[in-house]
Amino acid sequence: MKMRLAGTAGLVASALTLALAACGGGNTPRSATPAGVAKVTTIDFANVANYAAPTLPAYFDRTVKALDNSPASNAVNDRVATLGRVLFYDLRLSTNNRVSCASCHQQAFGFTDPMRFSNGISTAATTDFHAMRLGNLRYWRPGTTFWNRRAANAEAQASHPLHSLVEMGWGGPVHGFDALIRKMDATDYYPDLFAWAFGSRTITEARVQQALAQFVRSLISSSSRWDTGYARVFSPDAPNRALDVDLPNFSPQENRGRHLFMTGVAQGGAGCSSCHLPPTFALAANARSNGLDAGETRLFKAPSLRNVGLTGPYMHDGRFTTLAQVVDFYDHRVQAGPALDDRLRQGREPRRLNLGAADRAALVAFLMTLSDRTLTTDARFGNPFRR
Repeated sequence: MKMRLAGTAGLVASALTLALAACGGGNTPRSATPAGVAKVTTIDFANVANYAAPTLPAYFDRTVKALDNSPASNAVNDRVATLGRVLFYDLRLSTNNRVSCASCHQQAFGFTDPMRFSNGISTAATTDFHAMRLGNLRYWRPGTTFWNRRAANAEAQASHPLHSLVEMGWGGPVHGFDALIRKMDATDYYPDLFAWAFGSRTITEARVQQALAQFVRSLISSSSRWDTGYARVFSPDAPNRALDVDLPNFSPQENRGRHLFMTGVAQGGAGCSSCHLPPTFALAANARSNGLDAGETRLFKAPSLRNVGLTGPYMHDGRFTTLAQVVDFYDHRVQAGPALDDRLRQGREPRRLNLGAADRAALVAFLMTLSDRTLTTDARFGNPFRR
């Protein structure tokens, strides 16, 4: 009996050793950061950043949660999202160590690119579309991604830049995704990070997708000047949730722009909020195209308007360089086409708001209040690699 117990204890000890090894090797405590991870990153296994349970304003309530596109199978987990942060910033995920996800989605600019089109592994080629802002991506209820909605969700989207021969280069017969996995497996940090996040050192494309999607969905913007003011007047029981109440921290011009944005056209406003839903300012689920070009048949999606004032250009092809040009377009330049959203029509013709110059400037002033410097400086979302 004693021998049996000793044997059982030995088996338990061996299993524990293997489990610890999977999380860092040998007798390293589970909370200690493995040497390979600590050498190249600032990630601390003992102090995991909070991604799964952020503190949000009261108006990010059930009405907002109903728009969350996070699948139950990939709910945000602090460890997996931390791995996603590493993946997002890692230049080694490109074939020539030149570009990462963050190269085109830069934190300082609200996770977009100030260039009209982005460079990838070579300056000789660029992307076909302008890089989208990523803040509040999780609140686009259909969950589809890219301007043309071609990826079903953020998980599927995560692989596209990696497979692209222009962006990160792991496409075609020579540099397939298996080659990327071998490259990651050979590093001193990814096997330990995957073991910490997923329970085993195995690196797969599905796990890369999960981690990147979780990190991107954790980029929640809720700390702009608009948020500061709205928090002081918000009431869930007020008409229209108090969205049309003047904000005490706004200038008269900003409040005029806020009123135009929030108020329907029939009530004398510009009706912007019927497509760009506050408080997330993500696109309405049933939005169609915005009439950039005559005869448009494609359905586009747009990113949240959070941080829209930090940098241009704007639209899927970056054709507008300023917010004033964007407002002018919606005021009197929308084009007819089969895919045009009904909210941009008046009868069979594109709607013309014909706002005065002061009102157009007021809308721009309001859009600038959506800048969120917390999101653009938060260390949780910054580069984890040691310089």
